[in-house]
Amino acid sequence: MSLALFEPDIPQNAGALLRLGACLGVPVDIIEPCGFLFSDTQLRRSGMDYLDLAVCVRHSSWEKYLSARESGRIVLLSSQAEQSYTQFAFARSDTILLGRESAGVPDAVHARADARLRIAMKSGLRSINVAQAGAMVLGEALRQTGNFPA
Repeated sequence: MSLALFEPDIPQNAGALLRLGACLGVPVDIIEPCGFLFSDTQLRRSGMDYLDLAVCVRHSSWEKYLSARESGRIVLLSSQAEQSYTQFAFARSDTILLGRESAGVPDAVHARADARLRIAMKSGLRSINVAQAGAMVLGEALRQTGNFPA
């Protein structure tokens, strides 16, 4: 199981997701370019002292990320998806892909995903914060696969 952040815009969200990955033993891929300097103090503030414990690989582009992948499905979280994450059968080799806070992912990335999942919300609202959405879905994926740390 892993997380991948596609061109993240907000350092606080990236830091929170890196901290989540460190705490749950889940590696995090960062697909650049980021909308901030990776050494940003806001990234450090939200990730706290957990950033040094996170297993993080940075990729300079979507293409470089794809060429570095070994196996498993890419599972995209998208407000435009039809299938709920609670109705999806996760596998230990899945990568949960989170899009940019400002724009999600481009059509080509959306099309490349092996599955596209949504989080059900009240009508009329656009989206849940990307770090919170990532935590919700990762928690369900780890629960289903029995992959929470001991």
